[in-house]
Amino acid sequence: MEQIINIDRLEHAASLFGSFDQNIRIIEEEFGVRVHARDSELRVSGDAEGVLKATKVIDSLLSLLSRGEQLSEQNITYCISLINEGSEDRIETLTSDCVCVTSKGKPIRPKTHGQKRYCSAIEENTITIAVGPAGTGKTYLAVAMAVTAFRSKEVNRIILTRPAVEAGEKLGFLPGDLQSKVDPYLRPLYDALFDMLGAETYQKYLERGNIEVAPLAYMRGRTLDDSFIILDEAQNTTTEQMKMFLTRLGNNSKMVITGDITQIDLPAGAKSGLKEAVRILKGIKGIERLSFSEKDVVRHKLVQDIIKAYERAAERRTN
Repeated sequence: MEQIINIDRLEHAASLFGSFDQNIRIIEEEFGVRVHARDSELRVSGDAEGVLKATKVIDSLLSLLSRGEQLSEQNITYCISLINEGSEDRIETLTSDCVCVTSKGKPIRPKTHGQKRYCSAIEENTITIAVGPAGTGKTYLAVAMAVTAFRSKEVNRIILTRPAVEAGEKLGFLPGDLQSKVDPYLRPLYDALFDMLGAETYQKYLERGNIEVAPLAYMRGRTLDDSFIILDEAQNTTTEQMKMFLTRLGNNSKMVITGDITQIDLPAGAKSGLKEAVRILKGIKGIERLSFSEKDVVRHKLVQDIIKAYERAAERRTN
């Protein structure tokens, strides 16, 4: 079977094929088809089902290109997954408004429907709890939303915090004072802020007290008004720490809590405060809980495969 697709703009064809045809090769390998370009036409050939699905993916990608989106391996494989599950109608709503612009002028947009729901939940709720695997943009998008709220003067401060729990190594073995010891745990938060604000602007706001990056223990006894507060790696909080953090919420503030319950580094027998919070806070107005899946991973494609492999291994152990 052969299907012909007409392309209006030659630059779209170049973007669709990608450098050394790497984009179109992903589609060919997934559906067992061949794609040939001739003038303003694409010819897709192969078995009927493969050609039908490949054509839908190509049409969807051309639609994204016409709306100004850049193609990458991530959004190509995401479109393929939506087509395979019969959800091609969701591709039309994938293009989103810009959440934030980095210090280098790069627009930050949600790249999956899970990320789009996440950003909407943060806008609409006082507390948002996001649970999901690594690489789904939980921390990065939360920081982007915080910077946007700060720039628009919706809040006066951005507070980023993490529990300083070791993943197999001890804090005491690290050189330096307490701040030097906890800085490695806070590095992903620093990196996201540097990306959004630039190192110079970040340092200026840090000195003014508009930005604070600190271990969770530093939050005790405080009331956080007019602030956008992000608790990262929340799976490593105890029940008591999570309660302490949640009760810091002040007037005109937002909280975003992120974590991955498959990566708990607490001592054996200790309960995860994130797991408890998801259960206890269910149904409370103003608190939204979202779950990401491996489909929302926006890092290297292998990260999705690694997550799936670990999930299968966990299922085998429980069966």
